[in-house]
Amino acid sequence: MPNTRSAEKRVRQTARRTAVNRDRKSRMRGFLRKVEEAIASGDAVAARAALKAAEPEVMRGAQKSIMHKNAASRRVSRLAQRIRKLATGG
Repeated sequence: MPNTRSAEKRVRQTARRTAVNRDRKSRMRGFLRKVEEAIASGDAVAARAALKAAEPEVMRGAQKSIMHKNAASRRVSRLAQRIRKLATGG
């Protein structure tokens, strides 16, 4: 239990920030799931469209420290690589 007013405020701020971060992370995962599902279905056009929608969300997550920026870039890059491979039939 917080003992001072500043500690009470810090508890409130932490709770609010945690809720926001949880929502952002969940939203980002949802966009990534749509890309994964499109790749799994073998639909290159849908996968490309899903990646186009997911990329800004992932990079925004990196900007907001939900995910490390290099991890976000790597994730997007690997998805794009899989979609290219899917499109060429390789």
